[in-house]
Amino acid sequence: MNHRLPAPATTSVLLLALLGAGCTGGVEGTPGAAGVRDPYFPGLGNGGYDVTHYGLELDVDPAANRLRGTATITARATQDLSAFHLDLAGLDVEGATVEGRRASVNRAGKELTIRPGAAVEDRLRKGRTFTTVVRYSGSPQALTDADGGKEGWLRTADGAVALGEPSGSMAWFPGNHHPSDKAAYDIEVTVPEKLKAVSNGELVSRRTTGGRTAYRWRTREPMASYLATVAVGRFATQESVTPDGIRLFTAVDPESAAASKDVLDEIPAVLKWSAQKFGPYPFTSAGAIVERKDDSTYALETQNRPVFPGPPDTGLLVHELAHQWFGNSVTPATWRDLWLNEGFATYAEWLWAADHDDVPVQESFDEAYESDANWAFPPADPPGPADLFEPPVYGRSAMVVHRIRLAMDDDAAFFALVKGWTKAHRHGNASTADFTAYVEEETGQDLTELWDAWLYGESRPPEEG
Repeated sequence: MNHRLPAPATTSVLLLALLGAGCTGGVEGTPGAAGVRDPYFPGLGNGGYDVTHYGLELDVDPAANRLRGTATITARATQDLSAFHLDLAGLDVEGATVEGRRASVNRAGKELTIRPGAAVEDRLRKGRTFTTVVRYSGSPQALTDADGGKEGWLRTADGAVALGEPSGSMAWFPGNHHPSDKAAYDIEVTVPEKLKAVSNGELVSRRTTGGRTAYRWRTREPMASYLATVAVGRFATQESVTPDGIRLFTAVDPESAAASKDVLDEIPAVLKWSAQKFGPYPFTSAGAIVERKDDSTYALETQNRPVFPGPPDTGLLVHELAHQWFGNSVTPATWRDLWLNEGFATYAEWLWAADHDDVPVQESFDEAYESDANWAFPPADPPGPADLFEPPVYGRSAMVVHRIRLAMDDDAAFFALVKGWTKAHRHGNASTADFTAYVEEETGQDLTELWDAWLYGESRPPEEG
């Protein structure tokens, strides 16, 4: 143990003052947290602020796999901030400003620490809105998930596609990359003239200058960053409007176009059917992005416009469009709540099969019940991040939804319950506790035994009872 004599009082006070100024850069407050302590990704996301809007300007050279970006991030401070964090993987940061004033940037792995100067102190007080601009560039990369899957920036045969679940969006823009912080987006992507750039929301403008075309996309409704996407390629695109006024935009790789046509033509019908089951469609636009087979290994419910790895079948289309209600509009509070996304989307497949293919929902339930894979762990408590996308989170979660329906013993009341859930949390976040409390309040039933057996139980319960 190191013993030292105490410094004189005046010296101690001066030293503390200097240290305090050095730690905060002259700005009062404390640094925002470097993570939100998600059960599976404790370092993901950031504390101390809430993003309201991302303005992303991306210049992409797919052949060289180079990206140059400017991210304009508008946020509201939830505490008095002296510094705050952003998540960014791999790319080089060239500089940052806060409220137009230069800010220092420190980097530790995937964490950026932005420390503004004293001149913008008032803008970082709790409740105030401030704007941060980050300029960055480099070769965006694919990230490897805990289960070995790839996300982030995936190179394709003729371009690239960005897939962000659960944390891959940090591979192409800095932000607060936890689903609990949703925001509106404007994404402008500039690519070689021979290619097209597709993103979420609605296409606002397209302009070509000097052999390069800039596509500007706008998403007005809140979106979690893992649902943001950019796809660059030689797409065949089509625009239309459904009878309900939803703007459709599809982008299909030419090699997948013929095999995708009939299924994509079903989008208006699937949306109308889904609205009857789950409530009004929560967005103003919809559609799909279809890549070539093997450009990625999975489909993802990117907001407004799911991405498919090759031509989808109708069941997969139904699943990903159901996510627009469950996951995209009603977004999980943490990644432990993912079963709420996948359970309802899988149950949507069962409902569609019952209405269109003469396969009773109980038959789909029985098939899932007999599958040993669905009983590996409780869907509301996966053992770790590598298990988030395993069968129990899909099949067993859908069984939970059906057990609720059986417990209610009233189909009209059950679908009213579902519509009430999507309305109560429209464009927000919700947890498992929110859901179980909602169901019990709406039904007037104590469903503890159902939750214990089907949602949290370690073993397969009797199908009857």
